[in-house]
Amino acid sequence: MNIQPTPFDHPDAVKLNDAVQLEYAARYGDEGDVTPLDATMFVPPHGLYLLAYDAEGRPVATGGWRTQNRNDEGYADGDAELKRMYVVPEARGLGLARRVLATLESDARTAGRIRMVLETGDAQPEAIALYTSSGYEPCTKFGHYRDYPNSRCFAKSLV
Repeated sequence: MNIQPTPFDHPDAVKLNDAVQLEYAARYGDEGDVTPLDATMFVPPHGLYLLAYDAEGRPVATGGWRTQNRNDEGYADGDAELKRMYVVPEARGLGLARRVLATLESDARTAGRIRMVLETGDAQPEAIALYTSSGYEPCTKFGHYRDYPNSRCFAKSLV
């Protein structure tokens, strides 16, 4: 697998983002994740967006982080927010999500971020299992979905 930094608006990133949105809609019965995002949020050193490609050059996994600081949505100074972690169904179980996650954590740490935070939902038990097995713990809710009952927020120290 080849994991490389890629702009959030790159055609392969858009393709996988569309796929994850369809999965969110299927799992939650709505329009998907409507958290406002744009490509500038993932530009180093304030963020990073990664794509993983298989041996045939197909995009199979994605994930990114963006800088967050204390605001009225519940973030804290020094936060790095994990966004758009996704692995296509045919590539699941190969450890790609764990590799992408470790790369994102390392990059956020290098950028001076002190805590990685993420929001997921209770209809994504695989995601929750990945994060908890990677050292993430439940935290106070934050972000766009903080008032939704099925939202689950997690955090991990990067120091």
